[in-house]
Amino acid sequence: GTGGGTTGGGRAGAGDAEISETLTSDHFQICKTVRHGFPCQPTALAYDPVQKILAIGCRTGALRILGRPGVDCYCQHDSGAAVLHLQFLINEGALVSACADDTLHLWNLRQKRPAILHSLKFNRERITCCHLPFQSKWLYVGTERGNMYVVNIESFVLSGYVIMWNKAIELSTKTHPGPVVHLSDSPRDEGKLLMGFESGTVVMWDVRSKRAEFRLYYDEAIHSISWHHEGKQFMCSHSDGSLTLWNLKNPSKPFQIIVPHGKVQRDGKKPESCKPILKVDHKTCRNSETFIIFSGGLSYDKACRRPSLTIMHGKSITVLEMDYPIVDFITLCETPYPNEFQDPNAVVVLLEKDLIVVDLTQNNFPIFENPYPMDVHESPVTCSEYFADCPPDLIPALYSVGAKQQKQQGYSTKEWPIGGGTWNLGAQTYPEIIITGHADGSLKFWDASAITLQVLYKLKTSKVFEKQKVKDRKQTAEIVEEDPYAIQMISWCPESRMFCVAGISAHVIVYRFSKHEVTSEILALELRLQYEVEDIVTPEPESAVPFTDASSQLSFSKTPTLSGSANALAPEGVKDSIPCLKVKTRPVRMAPGYQTDLIIQLVWIDGEPPQQITSLAVSSAYGLVTFGNCNGLAVVDFMQKTILLSMGTIELYGTSDPFQRHVRSPRKSKQLTAGLNELLDTPGSLEVERCKSPTSGRDHVNGVCTSPTSQPCNTGKR
Repeated sequence: GTGGGTTGGGRAGAGDAEISETLTSDHFQICKTVRHGFPCQPTALAYDPVQKILAIGCRTGALRILGRPGVDCYCQHDSGAAVLHLQFLINEGALVSACADDTLHLWNLRQKRPAILHSLKFNRERITCCHLPFQSKWLYVGTERGNMYVVNIESFVLSGYVIMWNKAIELSTKTHPGPVVHLSDSPRDEGKLLMGFESGTVVMWDVRSKRAEFRLYYDEAIHSISWHHEGKQFMCSHSDGSLTLWNLKNPSKPFQIIVPHGKVQRDGKKPESCKPILKVDHKTCRNSETFIIFSGGLSYDKACRRPSLTIMHGKSITVLEMDYPIVDFITLCETPYPNEFQDPNAVVVLLEKDLIVVDLTQNNFPIFENPYPMDVHESPVTCSEYFADCPPDLIPALYSVGAKQQKQQGYSTKEWPIGGGTWNLGAQTYPEIIITGHADGSLKFWDASAITLQVLYKLKTSKVFEKQKVKDRKQTAEIVEEDPYAIQMISWCPESRMFCVAGISAHVIVYRFSKHEVTSEILALELRLQYEVEDIVTPEPESAVPFTDASSQLSFSKTPTLSGSANALAPEGVKDSIPCLKVKTRPVRMAPGYQTDLIIQLVWIDGEPPQQITSLAVSSAYGLVTFGNCNGLAVVDFMQKTILLSMGTIELYGTSDPFQRHVRSPRKSKQLTAGLNELLDTPGSLEVERCKSPTSGRDHVNGVCTSPTSQPCNTGKR
């Protein structure tokens, strides 16, 4: 704004100083400030048990560092290569990532924006696994060719110490052992390295003497290995769903073989094979029995069972079924030292589309309530709106009604175990709200005032409609392939709290906010919004009105009709005047929060489905909601529950607009005044009256046309 006043003639006052604009495009920069939601296509997981922070790697090359609620950092590898492995330098504020382009990266997490300090490229071999012993400076890297390399973590260069696959296995064995799938140091001696090969070969390598201490072979492929904390035995998981326990004193054969989900054969033979156990954790407890936790391993006859995590504690076996495939899991323990009792307290399970944390300290193994906004895309987001500087009482009001929605879902009562990092609220204090509309017809109100995103309130629009039968779904599918309740548009007035949404099935719902529960019937209006241009009718010469405009001689026949009118008739068997969704006719109980005030539905016309709504606006000051599509525009008074205006697109932009104005000179208007007075008693006077505005001469106040339902913007509170 200039800030200077103007005189009646539109010229600046003599005393006004001219303001020179100093802002340029260089002063503005659009940048990402925060990223919410679940990591896209996660591939790797790591945890620092001292700092209590979690790292998630993604197929897109992204990294997410998570700590206590509010600590959420996003990083990106420049190459965009998928992150295959992650390894924390425990309590050092650093992280090693191995990517699909066979490059190792060392990240510095101590600075405000994490950055890569060093990178190391493997040119001829593909990286398959990594291991960094606690408080060690040597990073072990296994490759697809079965070789093992050592990287100095301080200089981040290869040390020159290499274990070739033909040195690791016996010289008499000529077959290749396959890729290295596991590397770990002995809890009793950091100088002893356990190497697991995919083929079933396991080698204990003495790093100091550069020789194999022992080798063992098993006829099933190995997926993972886990040590007992005493360092005297370890457990392997295999591709046939079995777990084998090995003792270092007698490594010639396993001293125990378990097939947790395999059926025991009557004749005493080996239990039947199951699905592969992809990962196993063997954790000891000081005051209770050992935990054996693994993913996969279910019987093949359970083809329809979902992905699962099995927890074996003593003699009890608990199977936790997941909604999505398991990417990885990590058992959280009290100590970072591998030679102490582990005393596990929780399991972090990374799924393809979710992050689950299971409480191991309670017998029924409840999950923790996730404090991160991971469920933004619980149902796909179809639209979103951002509102800043909202009234200060709005967020508490939404939180109050949202808290009543939350049912006791059996969450763990303990504090969220990932509690590392610190964060500040920042200087901004104005309330910000984000509303997301979803494919299942739900809406979520989020508090975005701080860096975090916290859900305040959830609203389900599908509750006002009857559940669709198979036959009805086929009819709806003619305009919507799936998700008939999907939200397309949102219009909200934060001051009055009036809320309006448009759905994909050509319906509009108007909501009012109330702190009290009510039970009432749902009011619905049906609207025919489809216009057709018929043949142009030319009036007879003797009845023509003496206007010089050719356009005034043309009249278009239009068919804007409401449900139930005479024009709604259709041949038998053709769908007509039927909405896509059926509104509930019985009284509906509405919980505190947003309650349905009115539903407006576009209907089928002569076998043609209604077009989807493309624009929407609500005015609480005038009590109006307006919406439109490619066929036309409608204005509805939601106070009186009536349709005020229904116009076709041709009326808005064509010559048949009943309210259009023609530009004429003032002198010409005076010359026509006498002629118009003479025409008032003629049939042509009806056409003149039609061209007048319905509100002309009576509803204009200071040049502004007011609605008969106009009223001040109410608060919308009850």
